[in-house]
Amino acid sequence: MTTEQLAHVYQPYGTAQDVMHCRAPEVLMSGPAGTGKSRACMEKLHLLALLNPRMRGLIVRKTLASLGSTALVTWREWVAREALDSGVVRWYGGSPQESPQYRYDNGSVITIGGMDKSSRIMSSEYDVCYVQEATELTETDWEAITTRLRNGKISFQQLMADCNPDVPHHWLKRRCDSGRTVMLHCRHEDNPVLFTGVELTERGRDYIGKLDALTGVRYQRLRKGLWVAAEGLIYEDWAPAVHLLDPFPIPDSWTRWWSVDFGYTNPQVIQMWAEDPDGRLYLYREIYRTRRTVDQHARDVLATCTREDEDYRHPAGADRHAHHGRVWTEPRPRGIVCDHDAEGRAVLERELGLGTIAARKSVTDGIQAVQARLRKAGDGRPRLFILRNAVVERDPELLDAKKPTATEEEIVGYVWAVKPGAAGGLKEEPLKENDHGADAMRYLVAERDLSARPRIRRL
Repeated sequence: MTTEQLAHVYQPYGTAQDVMHCRAPEVLMSGPAGTGKSRACMEKLHLLALLNPRMRGLIVRKTLASLGSTALVTWREWVAREALDSGVVRWYGGSPQESPQYRYDNGSVITIGGMDKSSRIMSSEYDVCYVQEATELTETDWEAITTRLRNGKISFQQLMADCNPDVPHHWLKRRCDSGRTVMLHCRHEDNPVLFTGVELTERGRDYIGKLDALTGVRYQRLRKGLWVAAEGLIYEDWAPAVHLLDPFPIPDSWTRWWSVDFGYTNPQVIQMWAEDPDGRLYLYREIYRTRRTVDQHARDVLATCTREDEDYRHPAGADRHAHHGRVWTEPRPRGIVCDHDAEGRAVLERELGLGTIAARKSVTDGIQAVQARLRKAGDGRPRLFILRNAVVERDPELLDAKKPTATEEEIVGYVWAVKPGAAGGLKEEPLKENDHGADAMRYLVAERDLSARPRIRRL
C-alpha cells in the first residue's frame, strides 16, 4: 500500500492549526490539561515524516519510561494507527547500536528517547523534535536538543514542545518571554472532543467539570492555563531541576527509612527513603493509593523489596501475614515513622513483621526542618531529593480527578492556610488538602533532624 492510499482524518482547530503552519525554530504549545496539545504536535511530526523521504524526527521526554503510558499511547491509537496497520510504518525495538524507533517505508524515521539516556539519542541528527511535558527538562537539555537539529531533509528544522504551565519564573517561560521560543496559548475550545463550537460535548461536560472542581494553583494551571505560583507556597525553595533526580542504583550500605501517612478515601502514602553517608535523604520509592486497606498496602510495599521464599512452609493452623514466606532483596528500614493512627500502626506492624515509630506531630517545626533540607548546603547541594517516577503505580482514580498521584506533584500546591483577619491573611499551618505525601515527608525529616537520636521500636 502506498502512502497516498492511507485514509487518516484529523481536523486541527485554533492553536492546533497554528502549530501545523509554524516554522519557527522553537515553538511551545502551552495550556491547560486536555486541550489536544500532544496530539497536534505528533500529527505534525507524522505528516512531515510521510511527506518528506528520509526525514528524521524525535519524540522525547525527560525519562524514556514515562513516554510509554503517555505520548506513545496517543501515537499508536490515534496518530499513526492506519500507517502501522498498513505496514507503511513499522516499529523497531532498538539495539545496542540504535534507539527504538518507528520506520517509514519512504526511509523516514521517528526515534523514541529520554533525556535520562541522552547519549543514545544525541548521537544522531534530526529535522524535527517533539518534547512532551517540556517543563520537566532543564534548559541544558533543551539547548542540547537544538544542536542536533541539522538533518536538512525538510525546508526548516524545529524543536516543538508542549506543557502544562508551571511557575512564572520557569526557564521555559522566560525563554518564551525573551522571544527565543514562540509560545502558543492553547484553550479547551480548541479540542473538538470537548467542544463543538462554543458548546460542551457530553465528554467535555464531564472533563471540564472535573477541572472546575480543582482549587488553588492546580485550578489556575490545569483549567485556566496560567503560569502562576501558589500563593503562600510553603516550600518556596523546591526546584524540580534541582531536587528531582534520575533513578540510580542505591548502595546497600545506605540506611533505609520508611514513612507512612494512613488513609483510605484519601491516599495512603508509604515512602521509602535512603540516607547517604553525608546524611542526604532520597525518596526512591513510594506507594500512593486510595481505597486500599493497610494490610493490602503492606503486601504492595513488600512486593517491591522482598521476594517469595520457595522453600517456605507455613505452620498449619497458624495465622498468615504479609511478611511470612518473604525474603528481603534490599536492606530493611532502620525505622518506620507513622502518623498516630493506632489501629493502622498495629495492622502495619503485624503484616510487615516490623516495629513502627510514632511521628513527631509538631507541624511548624517539621516544615521548617524540610525547608532547611531543600535549601542548598555549604557544598552547593540540598539535603533532600526525590527520584523521578518513584511512585510504584499511578492511582487511576486520582489521575481521573486531576489530583496529585505522587509526593512531587503535591509540593507545588502545598500552601499555608488562609485565615481572615490574620496578618497577611495566612495562618502558620498548611492547608489540609492534597498533603498526604508532604505529611509523610515531614514525619521522616522531623524524625531525622529534630531527634537527639532515632527512636526505634522493635517487635
